Amino acid sequence: MDHDDSLQRLDLKGLKCPLPALHTRRALARALPGAVILVECTDPMAAIDIPHLAHQDGHVLEAQAQEAGVLSFRIRRGSGGAGG
Repeated sequence: MDHDDSLQRLDLKGLKCPLPALHTRRALARALPGAVILVECTDPMAAIDIPHLAHQDGHVLEAQAQEAGVLSFRIRRGSGGAGG
């Protein structure tokens, strides 16, 4: 595990659409450009919604995985002014 101080963890397990995407968007809007957010959720729709919002808002989806029913997304905050 890397020890990145700019890594923020967002535990959204158990939340249903559209809440995971909304919480992710809010966290990205508050983060500094270049910060990394690790989002973990269980809603299957997040596999579509979260990559879409990251692209739409100008962020970088660095990694996406699924293990034991948990979806995880590693998103780097873009430098643009998009967001909340």
